[in-house]
Amino acid sequence: MLDAQVTKAPPSLLYMVKQVELVVRSHLDELVRPSGITALQYTALTVLERHDGLSAAQLARDSFVTAQSIADLVRSLEGRGLVRRERNPRNRRELLILLTDAGRELLARHAGPVRELEERMVRDLTAHQTEQFRQALAKAWHSLS
Repeated sequence: MLDAQVTKAPPSLLYMVKQVELVVRSHLDELVRPSGITALQYTALTVLERHDGLSAAQLARDSFVTAQSIADLVRSLEGRGLVRRERNPRNRRELLILLTDAGRELLARHAGPVRELEERMVRDLTAHQTEQFRQALAKAWHSLS
């Protein structure tokens, strides 16, 4: 006779990480949509805020998009005046992507709502658990990189 209380296996960590990523992206898209950009474009802008003057290949890697899609993303951001491209003085064949003042202003406008989203995500965690979560995510990323 089968046990009436069949225990289901918990979802895999990969599945749970993807769930969190999708819900964060959905909320982020809602937050930045009024500015006319997507969550992926916002992510690229935040990467440039931390490391300005990246090549397209570096920006693609750090923004989690393919090298093919970064060209369209940068073209769109450049058309909106949020980034600019200029020649690398050390390698004239390479174009560097830089954040403009308008790009910095857009990021500043969204800093509060994005911080609130992050706080909402971890509101049921203690400060210690939040730091452990941050460290665990960093370790998981390093293990796969």
